[in-house]
Amino acid sequence: MFEKLKKKWNIKSNTQFVLINIIFALAGMSVVWVRKPLYQFLGIGPETALWIKILIYPPLVLPIYQMNLIIFATLFGQFPFFWDKQKQVGRFFLRIFGFQK
Repeated sequence: MFEKLKKKWNIKSNTQFVLINIIFALAGMSVVWVRKPLYQFLGIGPETALWIKILIYPPLVLPIYQMNLIIFATLFGQFPFFWDKQKQVGRFFLRIFGFQK
């Protein structure tokens, strides 16, 4: 499984593979950590309906997660890998919303 991902991601070393996975984990955990203060800032609390939280979560969290990926990638020296992935994600969303053919 690891070799398959390394080939798909065009990664040569196990060290780079481990660093990339650490960056994904740190970005994901940091979103969870940032969500609570953001919800408080927006006035979303325990009494807020679940459907409102569900609607707000993706558009709020996705940009923060993407930004955290770039920050951690830069800190761990993996910026080129993650910048390439960010461009792929950007093109994906442009296609979904009809801004690119």
